[in-house]
Amino acid sequence: MSIDRKRQIIEAAAKSFSLFGYKATTMEQIAKLANVGKGTIYTFFKNKEDLLDAIVSSLILEIIEEAEQAMDPDRPFSENAHRALYRILEFRQQHQLTAKLLQEVRNLGTPAVQEVMKKLDLAIIDYIRKKIDIAIKKGEIRDCDAEITAFLMLKTYIALIVDWEKDHEPLTKEEIAQLFELYFLKGLSK
Repeated sequence: MSIDRKRQIIEAAAKSFSLFGYKATTMEQIAKLANVGKGTIYTFFKNKEDLLDAIVSSLILEIIEEAEQAMDPDRPFSENAHRALYRILEFRQQHQLTAKLLQEVRNLGTPAVQEVMKKLDLAIIDYIRKKIDIAIKKGEIRDCDAEITAFLMLKTYIALIVDWEKDHEPLTKEEIAQLFELYFLKGLSK
């Protein structure tokens, strides 16, 4: 029973954050959407930040699951890395909550939201780092600092998908894969 209530609260909060943003959401709104008393929320969560953190933690699991589904164990690291990164960013852009939170960070710089988005990015980087470590051990890619490489891979994807589109025609999935291969897997040297 209490697990159902907790889930109701989390779902209501996610919906409210998606619609109004984190800053504009009140505990009263969440309670109303969850059909519980405001006090009930506090039996599960210390405050609104705690609630946001719980939502983002489950979001991280969803994103990792999406990335895993995009990969094929019979494919090379380069192809799987592209497929996973593309799926991760597609998920981030299409998921209403992450889209709203990213918008709130850009427009308002809400500290609590910056923190959870940082947590989200760090979890994605850690996930990619683990995949890089496996590829190094298998001899698929040369030895490198896996954490820096994971960071650069994620930031490159964000730049190619999000930032590039601000002033240019969007790149196709194939063009992004080619650029990824050129810069990360082949390098620029002749």
